[in-house]
Amino acid sequence: MTPLLRKLLGLNWLLLATMLALAIFGVIAIYSATYMREDTIASEFWRKQANWVAVGFLAFMVTSLIDYRWIRWGALPMYLAGLVFLVLTKFIGSKVYGARSWLHIGPINFQPAQLAVVAGIMVLAIFLSQFREMHPMLRLLLCGAIVGAPCLLILMQPDLGETIIWGPVLLALLFVGGIPLRYLICILLIVAAFIPIAINLGLKPYQQERITAFINPDIDKQGSAWAINQSLIAIGSGGWSGKGFKAPNTQIELGFLPATAVHNDYIFSAIGEQWGFVGGMFLIGAFCLLLLTCLFVAFFAGDHFGLLLTIGITSLIFTHIFQNIGMTISMLPITGVPLPLISYSGSFVLMIMFGLGIVNSVWVHRKEGER
Repeated sequence: MTPLLRKLLGLNWLLLATMLALAIFGVIAIYSATYMREDTIASEFWRKQANWVAVGFLAFMVTSLIDYRWIRWGALPMYLAGLVFLVLTKFIGSKVYGARSWLHIGPINFQPAQLAVVAGIMVLAIFLSQFREMHPMLRLLLCGAIVGAPCLLILMQPDLGETIIWGPVLLALLFVGGIPLRYLICILLIVAAFIPIAINLGLKPYQQERITAFINPDIDKQGSAWAINQSLIAIGSGGWSGKGFKAPNTQIELGFLPATAVHNDYIFSAIGEQWGFVGGMFLIGAFCLLLLTCLFVAFFAGDHFGLLLTIGITSLIFTHIFQNIGMTISMLPITGVPLPLISYSGSFVLMIMFGLGIVNSVWVHRKEGER
């Protein structure tokens, strides 16, 4: 048996099947949320998403078959490229929802912040696995420097949602990387103390309005609280089994859910209305299966580097899921974070599938290294 065939047969097929099922359902959900719109751009969203899924699947397969230890050679260039793209975004990027966060390079339109997060996970995994004997405080400071550079550039856009994503990802990596728990508790207490200051002094007026609308959704139903109230109405009106695929006279068709965001930020609201409680639970169940599979891979990782990579990617996906679904059901403030593999987000689908390819590579090559 050739090494390539052995690797193909050794893929984590549950991870592959769950990822593809979610991605295909995402294309269907995007189509159902945008088919009624007359503008040509909206009618092409699902086709563009399908193309990104195809490219992402190719990236997943290639990454799965390459030994993840080779990431040590590509992580830093990818991280530096992410920083360069973030700097370029500040000057020539496109402005969406008040944040200059998108960059156009020829026919490609993507968010450098998403590239920076995945590359940052890879660099942190290398650092934490290579310098395990370093003093915890010094390791914390250096990890803060690695994360701080992209975070500051993302905040300057300003894109609060993608900045928040770094928090749980960094904590998960620090915990698995061997940083003592007392240090992590101190970090959490310091962050909690600075939250009121950050809200009052560090956020833009429209971001403060989102916080206010989250705390009191009845304060401005026709203004800042419009989107969250319509999201709750849409999900609630779906009932047990939903109004059906491409159902007429929905919050989506009537335009009560923001037409510019229903296919990305509010895709879970659309799914809740059309597929109901049952559809929403099946979707969350599929995400749980994906995350548990990733954790299973982490448990059997061949070395500490593979463990850190898997935990980083898993925490990244979990944080996006929790934040996106949480904001649509008024558990969290609106931050504009896409739902992995489901939201129309183009390059983000590619980044998530690339990350899952790394996880699969850790599984395929788990017997070639020692923990």
